[in-house]
Amino acid sequence: MRARIYQPAKTAMQSGTAKTRGWVLDFAPAESRELDPLMGWTGSGDTQSQVRLRFSSKEEALDYAKEHGIDAVVTEPQKRKPNIRPGGYGENFATSRREPWSH
Repeated sequence: MRARIYQPAKTAMQSGTAKTRGWVLDFAPAESRELDPLMGWTGSGDTQSQVRLRFSSKEEALDYAKEHGIDAVVTEPQKRKPNIRPGGYGENFATSRREPWSH
């Protein structure tokens, strides 16, 4: 049984970093999906691909995988450089601006 351990990235709808500090263990699909000829739905008999386990640290996820004999691959996250403007949002309303700011 194969699995992937990773730290989820933030979604496009998030401006903060909520739900990105934990680690996730996802199982790889054991069999391919099939198309139902009558209804056109896709499905498979693989129930492990529906399971997503969450852990607070990478070590906990690796320990769980080792205890249960799961061949896990760890994907390290790519850290972003913070985007901090020198003046910040308040600079938009400063009285010392060179030109007036309006809509």
